Amino acid sequence: MAEIDDGVVLVLGGRSEIGVAVARRLAAGRVVVLAARRSGELAEERRELTAAGATAVHTLEFDADDLGSHQPLLEKVTAEYGRIGVAVLAFGVLGDQERAERDPAHAVAVVHTDYVAQVNVLTILANLLRAQGDGQIVVFSSIAGVRVRRANYVYGSAKAGLDGFASGLADALYGTGIHLLLVRSGFVIGRMTEGMDPAPLSSTPDQVADGVVAGLRRRARTAVVPGTLRLMFFAMRFVPQSIWRRMPR
Repeated sequence: MAEIDDGVVLVLGGRSEIGVAVARRLAAGRVVVLAARRSGELAEERRELTAAGATAVHTLEFDADDLGSHQPLLEKVTAEYGRIGVAVLAFGVLGDQERAERDPAHAVAVVHTDYVAQVNVLTILANLLRAQGDGQIVVFSSIAGVRVRRANYVYGSAKAGLDGFASGLADALYGTGIHLLLVRSGFVIGRMTEGMDPAPLSSTPDQVADGVVAGLRRRARTAVVPGTLRLMFFAMRFVPQSIWRRMPR
């Protein structure tokens, strides 16, 4: 089994439960950089990663929706903290489906964060890693993007677009020494879904993080969490549209 690439562990979306859980599993002997809005409020995450063995934990201000800030931020990471070993794109929003159907600005805002901003970061990051000759990238898709449901089609459409973009980028990076892992998960029980009823085959941030680290070690193209979702993904293709449009979130 291959080793995970040496270098900085960068979490874009540094207060994400999944992102921090991944970083915690990789932290021992490494520098970790958490990039997030209100980066001064990440004291608990810093303590957690320091306890996990990180040699240093740095925080940087990161606004995913400010596309022009992405390049300077990534260049700052490499210039000040060293080459990037693993970059985890852990930012995103669920949005409010009902509001998005009434308010086009909200629909666009969801798609901007969950697709456009991710595309921008990924393109810049891929170029930086090509220049250094190695590195691993983690991208989070979702069951919502495998076949888009009426109940959350705005979020689902963004995830579907991201899934396609990341799949194509993985092919573009093939043979360069850079590895992109696309993670397709089901409903994740955590802060982002607080107050929502868990769907069947739900997982926790720790379970997703375990799947991510295993996928990084295998140099896998995709990781499905939980693994039983693979059968569901296959079956979803054959559900008639008359039934599918009534499926819950």
